[in-house]
Amino acid sequence: MNFPAIRAIYKYEMARFFRTLMESLLSPVISTSLYFVVFGAAIGSRISEVEGVAYGAFIVPGLIMLSVMTQAISNASFGIYFPKFIDTIFEILSAPINFFEIVIGYVGAAATKALLIGLVILATAHFFVDIEIQHPVAMLTFLVLTCLSFSLFGFIIGIWAENFQQLQLIPLLVITPLVFLGGSFYSISMLPPVWQTISLFNPIVYLMSGFRWSFFGQADVSVGLSLLAIALFTAICLGVIWWIFKTGYRIKS
Repeated sequence: MNFPAIRAIYKYEMARFFRTLMESLLSPVISTSLYFVVFGAAIGSRISEVEGVAYGAFIVPGLIMLSVMTQAISNASFGIYFPKFIDTIFEILSAPINFFEIVIGYVGAAATKALLIGLVILATAHFFVDIEIQHPVAMLTFLVLTCLSFSLFGFIIGIWAENFQQLQLIPLLVITPLVFLGGSFYSISMLPPVWQTISLFNPIVYLMSGFRWSFFGQADVSVGLSLLAIALFTAICLGVIWWIFKTGYRIKS
């Protein structure tokens, strides 16, 4: 294992994050505050509780998940796309470092950034509502696994993208709608039976359900299914990345 190479990639990516620390952290804090104003105050005045949980507190896991997923994808995709854009990717590929070590460096940095932002949002939420995390270890586990899996997904998007517009295509048109429709700001038990069944085909439902269970002890699907969904998604992403480096798809041409 080439630890100096992994450390070099990781430190370079984290340095880019800390150079824009205020923008990186201020943006999610402002967004979270606006969500609390819109959802917590406006909608919360009409929906006081969801399954015995105050609505303002109920949306906290959804806000964290929304930001963590989008930030993990964005950081990982840009991190690997930029070397492609300026043609320094060939220096990395020709260095004595294998694809697994490259992935650890870029994905590890992206996951760390997303995790920091998730914790900042959690801290910000405490200024608006009272939150008691019933299963803190499970909460951190779900949060870390989500950061890692969606950073892997972002890495794939960065390899696939041919321009900066494509970097935003899947997060905006696929991930964000799935998060909003995945029970982030409501429980799928509130939906009619037909729509509950349809929602179960949304993979975000399983991630969101497990993460919310760690806060309130309530879940739309079993915690085991939630963990299985994250494990399956991570395995698929790792398989795709292995295939990319094996074939040289869009990195050696």
